[in-house]
Amino acid sequence: MATMHYLFFGILSVAVLFLGRAGTAAVREQKLSGSYAALQSTDPLVECGDAVAVNCYLGSDLRKRVIDSALQEIGVQEATGNNDGSRVEAYLRYVGLGKGYAWCAAFVSWCYGRAGRPLPRNAWSPALFPMASRYTTAEIAKGSIRQADLFAIYSSSLRRINHVGLVRQQKGNWIVTVEGNSANRVLSKRRPLATIYAFSNWLD
Repeated sequence: MATMHYLFFGILSVAVLFLGRAGTAAVREQKLSGSYAALQSTDPLVECGDAVAVNCYLGSDLRKRVIDSALQEIGVQEATGNNDGSRVEAYLRYVGLGKGYAWCAAFVSWCYGRAGRPLPRNAWSPALFPMASRYTTAEIAKGSIRQADLFAIYSSSLRRINHVGLVRQQKGNWIVTVEGNSANRVLSKRRPLATIYAFSNWLD
């Protein structure tokens, strides 16, 4: 009887241990699912260390995800007009800079990173237009520019590209953009093709 008694409690202990682990795993899975759901519903400027939390968007269209990231930022503006403010500083931090620097290229880089692309990631706007990524004049004339491509504005006084933004769409001889550090904010505007110095493609 003593042997049967100990055997019974031995089996009971194993069963309790197994059920306890299964319950813990279920709770852990529930907590993780809740955390993921919370991440999806939080502010788009979620960060993890020095990197933006990558791709909380559903769907497979990368170009659309880049533009969706940018559109959610429309209305962000500098705090004092000196390249500052919590959002602006987050864009700059993504490219390794603090407040006070021009941030148009940082904004573009942040949008790509938010959509799950590690490049471009550079605060220097000319660096976003390497010759290998630029559209040719013939390609531009054929209407090859696509959503989430980059456009460049050239400064004659600086003798270099000094502004960059995202192409939202092309409409005839115009493009619709989403761009940062324009009038000290993120906005969408129409620009004539004739004013664009270059376009680049980082996605194909």
